[in-house]
Order: sequence, then C-alpha cells, then structure tokens
Amino acid sequence: MPDAVPSSPSPKLRWIALAAAALLLSACGSLRYYSHVARGQGALLLHRQRIDKLLHDPATDPKLARRLSLALAARRFASHGLALPDNRSYTRYVDLHRPYVVWNVFATPRHAVEAVPQCFPIAGCVAYRGYFDAGLAKRAAAKLESAGDDVWVGGVPAYSTLGWFADPILSSMLRWDDDELAGTIFHELAHQLIYVKGDTAFNESFASFVEREGLRAWRREQGLPPPDGRGQALEDGFTRLVLDLRERLKVAYARGGGEAAQETAKRREIDAFRERYRQWRDAQRPAAHGYDAWVAAPINNARLLPFGLYDQWTPAFAVLFRQAEGQWPAFYASVRRLAGEPQAQRGKRLQALLDAAPPAAPVAAP
Repeated sequence: MPDAVPSSPSPKLRWIALAAAALLLSACGSLRYYSHVARGQGALLLHRQRIDKLLHDPATDPKLARRLSLALAARRFASHGLALPDNRSYTRYVDLHRPYVVWNVFATPRHAVEAVPQCFPIAGCVAYRGYFDAGLAKRAAAKLESAGDDVWVGGVPAYSTLGWFADPILSSMLRWDDDELAGTIFHELAHQLIYVKGDTAFNESFASFVEREGLRAWRREQGLPPPDGRGQALEDGFTRLVLDLRERLKVAYARGGGEAAQETAKRREIDAFRERYRQWRDAQRPAAHGYDAWVAAPINNARLLPFGLYDQWTPAFAVLFRQAEGQWPAFYASVRRLAGEPQAQRGKRLQALLDAAPPAAPVAAP
C-alpha cells in the first residue's frame, strides 16, 4: 500500500503540482464520491479571502503578504502580457491547513503500463481519480490494490477547475519559489483558455509550454535574467530515464510467458533502471542526487504514469509559437485549430511539429 502523502524529490517533479481537476467535473460514480467532491470544492469557495483585502490588512503576516502580492502581479501579467483569461481566478486566497489540496490515485494492471482510466462527462478520460480527503484516497487505493492492480497515490498542491469556478491561490502553492508560483498561475489559466476533452497529453503539454514561455516573458518584464535552465534540464533528463523504463516494461509484458515470468521481468527491468539512474546521476555536474529518494522507494507501473503527461508535445508547441512569431493571440488561434481536429489527426500534426523541433540539449555538462 503506498503512502497517502508521498515524499517528492528535490528538485520536485512538477507534474505532481500541476494536475488538472477532472474530479470536480464528475457527475457520475458513487453518490459518496460525488458528495465528498462537492463538500471539498464547497469548502474552498467558502474559505476564499480576497487577496487585495489581505494586502491592506495590517494583521496579515508580512511574508504571506509578499508572496500574495507577487501572485497578484503575476495574475495581472497573465492577462495583459500573455492574453490569458481575465477573470477572478487567483485573486483570492485559501489557507488549507494541510499539505495538499487533493490526492490523486493512479492505477494500472500489475503487468501493464497503461492506466486504469477514470472517465468524466466533461473532462473526458484521465489517468487518475482525485480526492480531497487523504483517507478516502488511501482506501480507494487499497481497494484497487486488493483487486491486483499496481497503485500509487500522489499529493497535489494545485489544480484547475477549467474556469467553472474562480480558482484561488492555495497555501500549498506558497511552498514553491517565486518562479514556480507565477508559472503555475500561467499553466492553470492556460487550461481555462483551451482544453480538449480526453486528451491529457495535448492539454498538459500546451499548458506547460505557456507556463515556461510565459515565465520567460514575466521575468523579462521584471528586469530579471531568463530562468536558469539547469533544473529543467535535469528534470527532463530524469523523465527520459523513467519513460525509457516504462517502454522497456511494456515490451517485457508483451512477451507474455505467464505471471511468474512477467513478474521476474518487471523486477529485472526496475533493477536495471536503478543502475542506469546511478550512472546518469553521477555524470551530472553537479550530481543530481535530488532524485535518489524517488529511485530508492518502491517502484511499480502506477508510479510511472504521471511522467511524460506534461511535456510530451511541449517542443511541438514551441515550434507553433515560433510560427506565430511569438504573438500569443495568433499562437492560441493555431492551438484552437489543432484542438478542433480529430485526435488521430491532431496527433499526426503534433508529431510533424515535434519532428521539426530542435533536438533536446544534453543534460550532462561538458
């Protein structure tokens, strides 16, 4: 049984922080689940406080005021600088009094790398189901595990309701540094602008591109240098290692040979991944020991699922942005045209853009 609140590596894997809230759009499933979702979202709405009022309240902690002031400035820039929705989202604040707002439960068959899908009327099918209550998430995971599935539970500091509600800044988001806080606001507002039902890779790659490019523009406006790409390069390198493991497991499972043979192959591939990781880590300058805890913890198929969801097509969107000559409205118009195509055709178009993208920079220093 996985921990309900997993420890994340440092630098943390940002896919955990940027999960979309498909759970909030569910009108199906058990009454108990739907009721708990309604209560969880209702509590957020009830406890929102206007950031501008908090900033003028002398009782507000100065450290909190500084972070909220930055969030509000980034929120304004998102609309006037990035042409993202201009609404009340991220103009309120909620103190959660807990480390995460939601816990996502991921599951796969024991000898398969594809998710057990969770489908919702508006958001479509995604690779997880979210819970506002860690205990409920843990019990749901235990039920799936008892049925023979691989299961993993991940805490989520932020999410988007896709514009259905005015999403607030959450206390869980304030643990991040300034760039991550601003970038997450850009990411989640991008979901409000364009979202394709049932195509997680498209939605998250698009929002991740807006986050990264938007952060560069935001730092320029602040008179700051571009973001240091070293952390992103390390994260990308680690993600490639994990995706390689997932592909190797997929091939191993396809060979068949019965449960015992597949289990042996699974353990062998995971052990080999750990060795490849050690070689990769030691080649970095400085060494990327921030991922050691993640690699040392138990690994199963479900734990691999979030990797790649948020950046599969990000380089393709970068090509599209260059074709739009860096103009956000023109870029969004191109993305909307892609969003309107059938998924198979959209995938072909994105692959063509990806093939035209510059190769990824090497992670190891010369």
